[in-house]
This record gives sequence, C-alpha cells and structure tokens, in this order.
Amino acid sequence: MKVSVRDFKAKLSRYLKDARAGRDVVVTSRGRPVVRLLAVPEEAGEEPGGEELLRRLKLVPGVWLGTGGKPLGARRAIRIRPGQKTLAEMVLEDRR
Repeated sequence: MKVSVRDFKAKLSRYLKDARAGRDVVVTSRGRPVVRLLAVPEEAGEEPGGEELLRRLKLVPGVWLGTGGKPLGARRAIRIRPGQKTLAEMVLEDRR
C-alpha cells in the first residue's frame, strides 16, 4: 500500500501493524516513493554486518554510495572578469 508522509506520520501505529502483518507499506513524498516499510521476521537473529548492508543498499535503485572523503573542485576554474563580483563578495553583500 502507498501512503503519503503526512498520513504516515499521523497514523504511524496503524502502518506499523500493517507491516507486522506482512503488508508492504511504501511511504511517498510528493507522489514519489521514498521508503518501504517491511516487517522483521520473528526468527531474525543477529544484525547483518557492514558488508551485507552495503550489498543490500546497492540492490536498491536510486541509491548512490559515494567514496567519501573531501569533494573535489570544479574540473575547470571559473574565470572572473574585471569588474565582476566573486561569489564570496555576493554572499557578503547579501548578508548586510
């Protein structure tokens, strides 16, 4: 069943019971699926390890796992012409 975020928040207990009963609950934001709520099996033992979690995430469409670390800059430097303001100058001006 599909449910909006707003309705999900308002009726959380109901949707938890639905998931526990075996029904998939898909939470949508502005009509787009965001989360799928599934019941945890009764015989669920220990939590999956880090590698297993990464493997599961890669199976979910739309999930991009970055490599971490500091982001790189632009491929080409932006040239600022004489008389043109830098981004820092525009931000400072806007804050005044």
